[in-house]
Amino acid sequence: MKLTDLPPTWSEDLLPTIREEIARSGRRVVVLDDDPTGTQTSHGVLVVTEWSEDELAEALQGSHPAIFVLTNSRSLPEAQAVTLAAEAGRNLARASKRVGVDVAIGYRGDSTLRGHYPAESWALRDAFAGEIGTPYDGEILAPFFEEGGRFTIGDTHYVQQGDDLVPAGETEFARDAAFGYRSSFLPAWVQEKSQGRVAAGVVGSVSIEDIRQGGPARVAEILTGVSGGKVVVANSATYRDMEVFVLGLLRAEAAGRRFIYRVSASFVRVRAGMAGRPLLTIADLYPGGAPSVAGITFVGSHVRRSTEQLEQAVNLPDLQVRELKVARLMEPATRDAEVHELVSWLEEQYPRGRDALVYTSRGVVTGQTAEESLRVSQIVSAAAVEIARRLTTPPRYIIAKGGITSNDLALKALGVHQATVPGQVAPGIPCWVLGDESRFPGVPYVIFPGNVGTPQTLADVITMLRGA
Repeated sequence: MKLTDLPPTWSEDLLPTIREEIARSGRRVVVLDDDPTGTQTSHGVLVVTEWSEDELAEALQGSHPAIFVLTNSRSLPEAQAVTLAAEAGRNLARASKRVGVDVAIGYRGDSTLRGHYPAESWALRDAFAGEIGTPYDGEILAPFFEEGGRFTIGDTHYVQQGDDLVPAGETEFARDAAFGYRSSFLPAWVQEKSQGRVAAGVVGSVSIEDIRQGGPARVAEILTGVSGGKVVVANSATYRDMEVFVLGLLRAEAAGRRFIYRVSASFVRVRAGMAGRPLLTIADLYPGGAPSVAGITFVGSHVRRSTEQLEQAVNLPDLQVRELKVARLMEPATRDAEVHELVSWLEEQYPRGRDALVYTSRGVVTGQTAEESLRVSQIVSAAAVEIARRLTTPPRYIIAKGGITSNDLALKALGVHQATVPGQVAPGIPCWVLGDESRFPGVPYVIFPGNVGTPQTLADVITMLRGA
């Protein structure tokens, strides 16, 4: 499969029309985010880390183009993820009614198809619909994520690796210990993940040809005919494809159709009417000048790309590097000593202007079941949280690499309840600015997904944040 083999893209810039449709609808986009990386294409959006009715009602009264509710459910067993989704759905529906703001809802999930699908999406849908008394006509499945090289063509999802487009089911992501799968053809993937409750043959599709040759009118025609909760695959290979799809979707919604979304970050950006923006610079993050202290990078992700990036970053000049030894963390007799030693080492580095990088051992430790593997990740993440919680001096920046790591540091170590997102420090790599309620207000916090970027990207981001 080659992108050059496809028909020409739609010629018209549709974002101005999309924004007009959004304004007419008065509907706000709210997505539950199953790990903290979902803002990797957005800017000017709000991230909230709690989903009580009061918190959601307050968020809905703001002017942000989209709201991300950080659940980090990918770190939870499925039963807990479902309970969380139902609670969030009920509270969101009640908050929506309370403040009189209609919402479009969905889950922002991994663009390589990992996560608790469809269980948590259906729990969110059913709880929300039950509260407002209106069922959903369909579900949009749109894992396209251009910045990460994830494309959906012919209903098959691909991951770009070098010059090749590899079916997602043939990549390392499909062998994930907790969320593995076999199918790259999305109707078959839905059947596989739903354990046969949704047959591949009943999954609908909006094809590349529909999008590039029929345009928004053809998309709206297809989606207006959807009913009964049908899953519909949105094919896309460029942001223009996604613009065409979203405009057709908005018109179908204006005609009375209701859809829940299971999507990647690229969909959310377009559905909220956002254009791209230039990458953040050091002047954007430190308009009054950067502090003299240095920054800290935590690397927890174990996917191959993360290890490649780590291998490049550790060679940066004057970067202080230390391993967090997983084997010692797993043993009660040595766990506390490992944490204490690392805290002492960090306090010797960054307050004195020495940038520091902490990485977990590269040997992957897994359990015999998916839940046991998640538990190992939780133990390691808990140690990183304790280390960060003990730090007393605000760093210049914090980089957290890996979904569980970045979530737990934000919530449990830094005390984040809300954060704004000025943009990205590299394609697909978002930066938050921590809120006043956090331990380190105003500090840039980079959420670095494990599977995004080139081998050099982590080193480049550290270099930029150092002001070099």
